[in-house]
Amino acid sequence: MSRNYSWTVKGGRALGPAPFFIAGIVNVTPDSFYDGGKNYDPQQAVEHGRLLAAQGADILDVGGESTRPFADPVSLEDELARVVPVISELSRDHVVSIDTVKSEVARVSVEAGAAIVNDVSAFTQDPVLLDVVADLKPGYVLMHSQGTPEEMQLSPSYDNVIEDILTFFEKSLERLVKSGLPENRIVLDPGIGFGKTLEHNLVILRRIDRFMELGFPIYMGLSNKSLWGKLLGLEADERQNATQAATAVLAARGVPIHRVHEVGLTSQTLKIVKEIGGDY
Repeated sequence: MSRNYSWTVKGGRALGPAPFFIAGIVNVTPDSFYDGGKNYDPQQAVEHGRLLAAQGADILDVGGESTRPFADPVSLEDELARVVPVISELSRDHVVSIDTVKSEVARVSVEAGAAIVNDVSAFTQDPVLLDVVADLKPGYVLMHSQGTPEEMQLSPSYDNVIEDILTFFEKSLERLVKSGLPENRIVLDPGIGFGKTLEHNLVILRRIDRFMELGFPIYMGLSNKSLWGKLLGLEADERQNATQAATAVLAARGVPIHRVHEVGLTSQTLKIVKEIGGDY
C-alpha cells in the first residue's frame, strides 16, 4: 500500500496528498556547482522555472546564493535583486520556495509570493529567520548542516552521524514548534553533502528510515552532488543516472520529496516507483 503525504505551506495551502513531490531547482546564481550562470538572468530563470513545472515539478526552489562547498557569501542586496523578480513572476501560477539563510530574504520572498522557505542553516546563521518563519508560517525545510558552505567540508566529523543528526532535528523541531510554526508546515532534510564525508552521506542514505521515525516527511537533495563523483568517479555533468538510481531507491523506501535539476527524468523515475515499487 502506498503512502500519501501532505505538506501545508503559506496561506494554509496543502500540497498533496500524493506519494511524491518534485522540487525543481532554479539557481539564479553565477557559481552554483552544477548549473551556475545558466539561468542567472531573471527572465531566463523564469523561463527555466516554467519549463521545470511543465516537466512535472510541484515546487520551484529559487535560490540566489550558492551553497556549494567553499562558495563565497552574497550580500543581502544582491540576493534580493536576484530572487525577488523571479519569485514574483513564478508564484503567479506555481508553488515557489526560497532557498536562503537570510531572514530578510525569506521575509521579502514570502511577501512576494514564495510559499516555502528552504533553509540550509536551520536558522543558525541568522537567528531572526526563526521569528520570520514563525510569523509568516510558510512551509519550512529544516535541514542539517555541519558548518557554513565556506568551511563545512574541511573536516566534518561526528560521534555517530545518525544519532547526532537525530538529536539536532529533535532540538530544532522543539524550537520551531514552540515559536509557533505548526508541525504540518515542516519537512526534514538530512543535508547530503553539507558537512559530511562520502561515508557519512552513504550511512544517512542507507538508514534514511531512522529519520522517518520522527514523523515528518523527508526532503531529499542529492541531485548530481559530489558524493556520486567520489563514489563513481563522475564529473558533475555525468551524474544524472546516479541521481535517478538513488532517487528510485529512496522513493521506494518512503522518501516523498525530491529536489532535483532534471525534473523530467525524475518524474519518469517516480512514476515507475509508484507503479512497481511495492510497499513504499
